[in-house]
Amino acid sequence: MILAAGRGERLRPLTDKTPKPLLEAGGKPLIVRTIERLAQAGFTRLVVNLGYRGRQIEAALGNGSRFGVTISYSREPETALETGGGIHQALPLLGDPFLVVNGDIATDFPFSALPSSLQGTAHLVLVPNPDHHPEGDFGLVDGIVTEENEERWTYSGIGLYRHEFFRACRPGRFPLAPLLRRAIAARQVSGQLHTGFWSDIGTIARLAQWQQRLQARETGG
Repeated sequence: MILAAGRGERLRPLTDKTPKPLLEAGGKPLIVRTIERLAQAGFTRLVVNLGYRGRQIEAALGNGSRFGVTISYSREPETALETGGGIHQALPLLGDPFLVVNGDIATDFPFSALPSSLQGTAHLVLVPNPDHHPEGDFGLVDGIVTEENEERWTYSGIGLYRHEFFRACRPGRFPLAPLLRRAIAARQVSGQLHTGFWSDIGTIARLAQWQQRLQARETGG
């Protein structure tokens, strides 16, 4: 599942007429780069949730055939259901377990490196803390995500989840973070650290940095 329903307030005015996942870097929308990497890793059935300007996203991606995948859509109100509510609504469209990827990240993480099975109810990909989030989110000890460790890493927006993770939830608008913290406290969340490239394209400055990185890669710089 690719999360693509958000408003992208910090990217205004770019997002006033274009939904954040369709913002381009290197001549290609952010969400298209994610879809291509997922397809390369063998993912063939994708779900995209839609909220703000969702029709534009659906028109741009279609049924996914030109990317070698099948795309289904989970439609939300323009105000969106937040991450937790959005995933919960899409559960009937998703396998078990399923992968969730934020639609506004850029990364070289190899999706094929994800575990083939889960011992708990979730598995998170963590990354070194970026400058804009120096305190990090969670610790990682012997493959288990914790909030008790002094050394903390940032949640990348890439995670595997079981349907059971959302068992106590009701339909509606709610965040994912409290559910994660409860599962982490119960030692139900495993994790892995990715030390390669990762960026949360949440601001105009970080979008420009991603554009510059792509240009440098294309020119061999």
